[in-house]
Amino acid sequence: MTVDPWETLRKTTRARIGLGRAGDSLPTAELLKFQLAHARARDAVHGAVDFTALATDLAPLETLKVRSQATDRSIYLRRPDLGRRLHSDSAALLANVPPQPWDIVFVIADGLSAGAVQTHAVPMIRACVARLSGWRIAPIVLAEQARVALGDEVGEILGAQLCLLLVGERPGLSVPASLGLYMTFKPRLGRRDSERNCLSNIHADGQMYAVAADKAAWLAREAVRLRLSGVDLKENAPTEALAAHTIKTIKL
Repeated sequence: MTVDPWETLRKTTRARIGLGRAGDSLPTAELLKFQLAHARARDAVHGAVDFTALATDLAPLETLKVRSQATDRSIYLRRPDLGRRLHSDSAALLANVPPQPWDIVFVIADGLSAGAVQTHAVPMIRACVARLSGWRIAPIVLAEQARVALGDEVGEILGAQLCLLLVGERPGLSVPASLGLYMTFKPRLGRRDSERNCLSNIHADGQMYAVAADKAAWLAREAVRLRLSGVDLKENAPTEALAAHTIKTIKL
């Protein structure tokens, strides 16, 4: 019996290691797995989020639907700049929201993985809201064909202290449905990526909702206290509180 030295390592990672070969190519089974993973990644990028279903699932939380200047998926993928700005109709919609001193606005953007948003956005929003008791939360904004920076314009128009944007991350060959979370203090047009804090890899085999929400709530409170976000706000959440979640299994 031939012992495969890679077998033990494969059980500890989703990475493709020790695939073997058949002549000058991969074994047929591994080639088929690669093609399936590539197809899933392409589907994630080209898929469409059902924002109506998201609004229903978020009830009774109030939601507002907006869109970027990218008119369709093809343009969105070719013109990232258009995905960073609100369509004029959507900007007008937000401008008509009665002004209030919102502490935070949550934005759900489709990004590059519809499946990640459809699966993980609602439970993440609920987990975050539960940890921000007493905060004045603006209507949740559902943004179609949206990039991360679109949250800056949303937050600026609504006058929110913080913008917390959830977005479908660029899919890989091992995880096609991963959610990212970006937080910006005093959002406004022209904010740099270095002025945001990011929590990534929120999915079934990555960060659990409870852990990610604990980190997000800690960052939000610290951002308001220190009046900044990004590289100047170092994540230093109490490890004892977060560690308690790592021993639990949470069904995603």
